[in-house]
Amino acid sequence: MADYSIYHNPRCSKSRQALALLEENGIEPNVIKYLDNPPDANTLRALVRQLGLARAHDLVRVKEAEYKEAGLHADADDDTVIAALVRYPKLLERPVVVHGKRAVNGRPPEKVLELIES
Repeated sequence: MADYSIYHNPRCSKSRQALALLEENGIEPNVIKYLDNPPDANTLRALVRQLGLARAHDLVRVKEAEYKEAGLHADADDDTVIAALVRYPKLLERPVVVHGKRAVNGRPPEKVLELIES
């Protein structure tokens, strides 16, 4: 089961818990430390689709200082949000686990089990 990836922040407890759940189920995912290696705009658009989100804003941590710094707001269009996520990867709602053409946000971490069980 090597075709799993996790957009991971090792300092985030939810991200660590999601990674542990994968490993407990015999999955050694590709660990993407997105703060060190931020996803590009095309990757972020793909994640929005894989997550089944209606809009890119649903992938954003709105309580981070960078949210205001980026000039984001609830009605921001996808291109604006994607550009902000590229510039401020800390805004990515983490963790995101990808398997094939599907993805889930690991909040709560148990949501990653949806990918494993399907």
